[in-house]
Amino acid sequence: MTGTNWYSRFTKQIARASGRPATFALAAILILAWLITGPVFKFSDTWQLVINTATTIITFLMVFLIQNTQNRDTEAIQVKLDELIRATNGAHNALLDLEELEENQLDKFRRRYELLAEEARKDLERGESDTGTPEA
Repeated sequence: MTGTNWYSRFTKQIARASGRPATFALAAILILAWLITGPVFKFSDTWQLVINTATTIITFLMVFLIQNTQNRDTEAIQVKLDELIRATNGAHNALLDLEELEENQLDKFRRRYELLAEEARKDLERGESDTGTPEA
């Protein structure tokens, strides 16, 4: 087992658990309990520090968890899109792995497809089909 396998499994489990209604309910109950104990602790600085510290730590850790989950999801989507492009007859394989290009290279591709979309809209206005490939 490599070092990243345990982290990946751990973040998946925590992400799933943190998105469940029961987890939200537990957090709400803890905050309610904290509020109720306010008068007991005379709304002291320590009483306030407890919730501030806990929420700060949880937020700090959740940022990394969310980023890991988002990175993994984005990579999976990119691989799926790359496979669709690769497997589609007539698709341009140059579009594979666009996310790795420099900004100016990506802008060139985007401009090319904006022009294609503009031409397709004009075709529709003329009652023509907007399907097909640029080469057709």
